[in-house]
Amino acid sequence: MTLYSLLKRSPRTSAALALATTVCLLFSGCKSKEQGDGTPPPAQVIQVSDMNLITIDSKDVAKFPLVAADKTESASELNATGAVFPDISREIPVITLANGRVVNVKTRLDDNVKKGQFLFAVQSPDITNAFDTYVKAVNDEQLTNKAYIRAEDLLKHGAISQAMEEQAEDAEKDAKADLRAAEEQLKVLGVDKNHPSNTVNVYAPISGVIIGQNVTNAAAAGVTLSGSATAFTIADLSNVWILCDVYENDIPKLHLGQEAKVKLNAYPDRPLTGRVSDIGPVLDPSLRTAKVRIQLANPGFLRLGMFVTATFTGQAKETHAVVPADAILHLHDREWVFVPAGGNHFRRTEVHAGQTLSGNRQEILSGLAPGQQVVTNALLLETAGNQ
Repeated sequence: MTLYSLLKRSPRTSAALALATTVCLLFSGCKSKEQGDGTPPPAQVIQVSDMNLITIDSKDVAKFPLVAADKTESASELNATGAVFPDISREIPVITLANGRVVNVKTRLDDNVKKGQFLFAVQSPDITNAFDTYVKAVNDEQLTNKAYIRAEDLLKHGAISQAMEEQAEDAEKDAKADLRAAEEQLKVLGVDKNHPSNTVNVYAPISGVIIGQNVTNAAAAGVTLSGSATAFTIADLSNVWILCDVYENDIPKLHLGQEAKVKLNAYPDRPLTGRVSDIGPVLDPSLRTAKVRIQLANPGFLRLGMFVTATFTGQAKETHAVVPADAILHLHDREWVFVPAGGNHFRRTEVHAGQTLSGNRQEILSGLAPGQQVVTNALLLETAGNQ
């Protein structure tokens, strides 16, 4: 059926087709216009307000008095992060030279032990062999001793020559040497020659904490069977090390024996004091930092691996700003002050606060210069600005 016959047959259909044709033409015209113009639409600029700028009612400006920052001279400070480590000179390995099977383990990792405390035992064929050697050495020494005594008597009666007597004496000396060596071998293995056993007991060489364990019940012990003679590692934690990372530009500020204040993340209210005992001679090639070691006494709550912040006090004096403690706003683990920005505007400025001074004052290490004005009560202004 042709389009002409369709339009002639139904007026309603004719009107619908005309409307559809008009829409298609309009759509085609818009599309061709959009494709023909390659310029992008103009950018829309969205104004973002300054979050650190606070505006208050002009009538309320007098409610927030200003104060000029004072100044103070104090020694320069350097902060570095670190962690708690054992003193290597106070780490003692617990070893056994007897190769065999571990039995009767009485301690484990992280246990506190006392010097001389029983740790474990080892069943070892080395003990049997050593004791066998000892018994044979005893028998040989007794036999050679009798021969030497007999040779001395025969020499007095002229029955043997001087050379034969000297040969018997030399054999007696060799037998005594072998006996002493056999006794020492038993001592090294930890065996009592008067009370022999097929097991050897191992005891703690010092008092401390077990920080390493390489054996369990029925495990192999000794260098030959396990590859290592060390069964446990005990550390005396009465004195510990703090190892800090210090950037190479700050290394000239440190020296051996320098005092360092240590603040633990776990116990911020329990500061400690130590001294620099070593400044690492090798820098980390990627971070450009050196390991600085602080040595200090453990009051009892220090644990290996704890994170700390060490503050080193230098000899040079630096001038810093000082403001009332109420002028500092503590927000999101950062410190801020408000400085006037003209009229009824105040700008929140980040600062780095230092130590607390007498008279409820706070030292400002950076972010504010002496003489610069700040709002005396930062919290009050922050509250007013949020309303």
